[in-house]
Amino acid sequence: MGLIEKLSMPMQTINGLLSKLQSPFLLFVRLYVAWVFLKSGMHKIGDWETTLVLFEYEYQVPLLNFELAAYLATFGELVFPIFLIAGLGTRLTAIAISFINIIAVVSYYATLAKGAGLVWHYLYGTMLLVSILYGGGLFSIDHWFKSKFGNDD
Repeated sequence: MGLIEKLSMPMQTINGLLSKLQSPFLLFVRLYVAWVFLKSGMHKIGDWETTLVLFEYEYQVPLLNFELAAYLATFGELVFPIFLIAGLGTRLTAIAISFINIIAVVSYYATLAKGAGLVWHYLYGTMLLVSILYGGGLFSIDHWFKSKFGNDD
């Protein structure tokens, strides 16, 4: 074995380990973001009257009636996280949740910017971007569908 091969062995070991950790990491990212948005949706339906008041007076969702915005946000926060957890349509689902995240920041920016809330939305956006770029990984329905019905290109 030559010098180059000996020097590259540690890097190959590290690359192998990181490759094995990719799918568990993608699962963690999906579960964490889904939990955050699902919990928010549950809070909304838990006190619907307060949700409507917040959407009417506090959140300034552009171009939408406050009631429609409340229904759409709640629907998105309850349905899309389920798909994200399962890894079903991972990339499209992450795009949909990203849209909810962006609307939340735009609508509530004045309040978020005063506190640390904006940082959390950056984190969620970054984690969603990971799901958009890398998909669901091995632990997803997307992977199962691809292995059963897709080609191995």
